[in-house]
Amino acid sequence: MAILNQKQSQRQSFSPQQVIQASILQLNISALEDKIIEEIESNPILEQSIANEDEESVVEQEGLDFEEDPDEYEPANIYDNHKSEHHDIPVADQIDFVEGLVGQLIGLNLKRWEQLIAEEILWNLDQNGYLAVEPILIADRFNQSETSILNILKKVQQLDPPGIAARNLQDCLMIQLIGREETIAYQIISDHFDDFANHRYDKIQKTLDIEKNILSKIINELKSLNPKPGQGKGSTRTEVLTPDLLVVKRDSVWKVIVNDSWIPEINLNNKYVDMLEQKDISIETQKYLKEKFDSASWFLQAIQQRRHTLTIVMESIINRQPDFFKGKVSSLIPMKLQDIADEIGMDISTISRSTRGKYVDTPYGIYELKSFFTEGYTLDNGEAVSTNAIKNLLKELIDEESKETPFTDIDLADRLKIEGFPVARRTVAKYREQLQFPVARLRREFNH
Repeated sequence: MAILNQKQSQRQSFSPQQVIQASILQLNISALEDKIIEEIESNPILEQSIANEDEESVVEQEGLDFEEDPDEYEPANIYDNHKSEHHDIPVADQIDFVEGLVGQLIGLNLKRWEQLIAEEILWNLDQNGYLAVEPILIADRFNQSETSILNILKKVQQLDPPGIAARNLQDCLMIQLIGREETIAYQIISDHFDDFANHRYDKIQKTLDIEKNILSKIINELKSLNPKPGQGKGSTRTEVLTPDLLVVKRDSVWKVIVNDSWIPEINLNNKYVDMLEQKDISIETQKYLKEKFDSASWFLQAIQQRRHTLTIVMESIINRQPDFFKGKVSSLIPMKLQDIADEIGMDISTISRSTRGKYVDTPYGIYELKSFFTEGYTLDNGEAVSTNAIKNLLKELIDEESKETPFTDIDLADRLKIEGFPVARRTVAKYREQLQFPVARLRREFNH
């Protein structure tokens, strides 16, 4: 006889306010301007104000000072291309691409909670279109099982371009081969990927017992697949981007300015607000106005919350990266999203939305906020260093090596050790792969 078990579990539900806050926070400043104009046009409760006020916050080396003068600083230097000689001014991030993917979700007929998770997945894609976070982290964020997240991920991977939201290169290629599971091409990627990635074609031919010319055609077919479905899919706009934040120093005090003083300032239209109090309007009209009033109020709150969140996140970054803000731009301290989340008491997903596609103009150049986050590596003496420092040196070594006799991973480990980074060979291999450099034999070039 079947036994019925009752299981109690908690599932996080998102209020309309939270949904709006999350969607506004993930927009960069240019996209926010477009969104505000769109809301003004679609919601009669909203109207454009006559004047704007700058949002500012001050960060001291030993604490915060909130005294400010909005007229004291004119951020004209963000348009000065000569200000930063050693740092390229970045162009707009791939936010338009991600928004396009979000728009495709309508064709998947997802439930509301599935839609939210799908959007979370899309906003965590890297520049190559791969999922940049582990599904278990998204599961924790939404209080769902990892299996549920993986099921939604599979649906997201149906979007165009093929291979989007893959977790790694093998996953990306297999997604593009869906529907051809019985082919040798699929078998190679599924069961012999390591040999394929390292060009061990003779081994594949021997294992699968197929003719060389047939294998050659299959390999060429596989090489025609797109290994980076997100690359080059960003905004085609070529103008210099507008930073979301400005950071300036005055008398040993860092001042954080939310750079949105030029976008439309909006408030509630009193004419329609007053109509809500009238008794002689129909129930349908009253219901419509109430819905628009709630939506407008939540929208205004979301914009204010965005300003607050971006400010305190940037303040925390400044406090945690003192060397960078003393001008040592290559001296980042190991820092994770979770570090900021713990410090300011916010969810890691909020920190991710705050730093992705958001740029800050500093005296040392314009940087994406997520570039301040780096993993740590502990040296033999116990000192923690940023993995970015090791990777930068590794890239230099590979770029400057002789292409006729490129460095093996052991050679690279030896040279890193001489420079003060005693890194194991397997760690070198991991960093090399993350930098997208192949093994030494595949980097070898012959001069004729």
